Amino acid sequence: MAQTNAAARAAELRQLLNYHSHRYHVLDAPVISDAEYDTLFRELQELEEADPSLRAPDSPTQRVGGGIAAAFPRVTHPAPILSLSNAYAPEEVRAWLDRAIRIEPAAATTGFLVEPKIDGLTVVLTYREGVFALGATRGDGESGEDVTANLRTVRNLPLAIPVSQDGPKAPRRLVVRGEAYIPIADFEAMNERLRQADERTFLNPRNAAAGALRQLDSSLTASRPIRLLAYAIVQSEGLVPGTQADTLAYLRALGFSVADQVRRCAALEEAIGFAEDWARRRDELPFEADGMVIKVDDLELAARLGVVGKDPRGAIAYKFPAQTVSTTLLDIGVNVGRTGVITPYAILEPVMVGGVTVRQATLHNFDYIAEKDIRVGDRIVLKRAGEVIPYVIGPVLEARSGRPRRYQPPTTCPSCGEPLARGEGEVALYCQNAACPAQLVRHLEHFAGRGAMDIEGLGIRVAETLVAEGKVADVGDLYRLKTPDLLELEGFAERRAENLIQAIENSKAQSLARLINGLGIRGVGETVAADLARHFGDLARLASATIADIEAVAGLGPETARALTTWFGQARNQKVLEKLRRAGVWPVVRTTRTQGRRILDGLTFVITGTLPGMSRQDAKSLIEEHGGKVAGSVSRKTDYLVVGADPGSKAEKARGLGVRTISSTELEAMIEGG
Repeated sequence: MAQTNAAARAAELRQLLNYHSHRYHVLDAPVISDAEYDTLFRELQELEEADPSLRAPDSPTQRVGGGIAAAFPRVTHPAPILSLSNAYAPEEVRAWLDRAIRIEPAAATTGFLVEPKIDGLTVVLTYREGVFALGATRGDGESGEDVTANLRTVRNLPLAIPVSQDGPKAPRRLVVRGEAYIPIADFEAMNERLRQADERTFLNPRNAAAGALRQLDSSLTASRPIRLLAYAIVQSEGLVPGTQADTLAYLRALGFSVADQVRRCAALEEAIGFAEDWARRRDELPFEADGMVIKVDDLELAARLGVVGKDPRGAIAYKFPAQTVSTTLLDIGVNVGRTGVITPYAILEPVMVGGVTVRQATLHNFDYIAEKDIRVGDRIVLKRAGEVIPYVIGPVLEARSGRPRRYQPPTTCPSCGEPLARGEGEVALYCQNAACPAQLVRHLEHFAGRGAMDIEGLGIRVAETLVAEGKVADVGDLYRLKTPDLLELEGFAERRAENLIQAIENSKAQSLARLINGLGIRGVGETVAADLARHFGDLARLASATIADIEAVAGLGPETARALTTWFGQARNQKVLEKLRRAGVWPVVRTTRTQGRRILDGLTFVITGTLPGMSRQDAKSLIEEHGGKVAGSVSRKTDYLVVGADPGSKAEKARGLGVRTISSTELEAMIEGG
């Protein structure tokens, strides 16, 4: 009986404390004093200490953090967590809407919601039966790191929804997207405390927030003043609002903090004006922001507009004007890229731009240096385009004094010393030496990257070591490496060496599209590689293709065709292909038994839930390799919904539209059976 009473009291205290925490941290309208809150909190702590079984996941006592995690396991998101395309001028925003109207004429009369683009860390929050169950970083958009323990320490993140009995009933499962950040005032106060304690300070709020959420010790995260703003529903089991404006109202009613600097606009020009007004008043924002997001308010229309690349067509980030500063150009250096391109960069007197210390910046190409008459020793103007990539705008001629040195482009490769060449009609200089160490290092890094062969443990430092020690002369040599070869290298113990050899072995199972991308052919990235894999089916056919054969692939022009035929025509590259073939790295795209037609030609698929035995990216690659198309949302144009565990609202929508649902096993059987 006593235990029953204790459990009931603990449940009551959890509800009370979560409610009062919401009023204090979200609404800024407390109804009890701090002392009263502390009394309730201590009572709950005592009950949980006396009986640890009473310590529930939604208990406010879990916010303090504690315990050190060994690592952050990766978790797959229930749907792609997409990025946004950017606009820097009103005409670019108007062009975005024009493109949307061409796809869906209804976009001509739609309304818009404008929200701040907070410069923080994107997080994905999962609630089950109204209780916070999982929190992850965005990662690559398909999967992220499980930082649940750290997110529990965020004071305004509701551990249970709704936070009050007046709120709407929480769905059985709800996945919310939000931004973790540190308010500017709290950031400055935190840095001041660190200064007083003679500890390291942080350069900007975003770095501080991102670093805090990736602490293995959650008690350290709890010491940082991180806050959260929610702005989207990724998945919900139940009815969801039909507009973005209603989504924010719904999230607020459940107990989430949402941005106040939001407006629904009936027309695009009003949306542009509202965004530009905040650009002028950006210093009034309580958080760091690098622009305003303009979204199509009608979520059904936004879904019909679909996705281009990794960007939804229904929203665009209208970025604030980039900040510019001036500093001294100390020297000009050059980098050697994986395709041999020689790129100049500026070596600068360190300068702060938007809270970041910049020591280097891009100079684009050698013609740009000459056209702008940029000289070593000049006072130059530096800009951060889109708040990300710093580049040199040009010299401050009025400040030029003394004898600044005119820059002369190199004539030989800084890595191998071979003469440089310039392609006809091109501005870039190239090193044509296939054995150039700098090219090989970058090529190995690209080949092992996530968009290519995904060899875990083979980063640029390992690539540099392999090249410097003469272990590999090209990517084909990776598959000749054995554990003893790696044990000879500095930094490799037996476990690390075995793991890398196993990762190299595992990469043999990667798709043809990934292998083509990994070859590092100029002008061939992930999208072009996938198109080539679908069209030709194997490397032998692609290697023997003519320029006309390649131009027959939709979207490919003569420049890419020439780059491909040139690459495959070189003897040294033929040797690399032969090494790969002998090592068993020779994936083939299977076709139907009739007329070589791709099995899934003309079919559109949507993927939802957690698939057994494969990731969503693997399923997407499998469908695309066999001619199918993968969309992000279910519509009347969808032919099949591939369903895994916890499918969410897409399955309900598919049933309503009469779209056939299949399992990943049925998908594989469909391909196998033709």
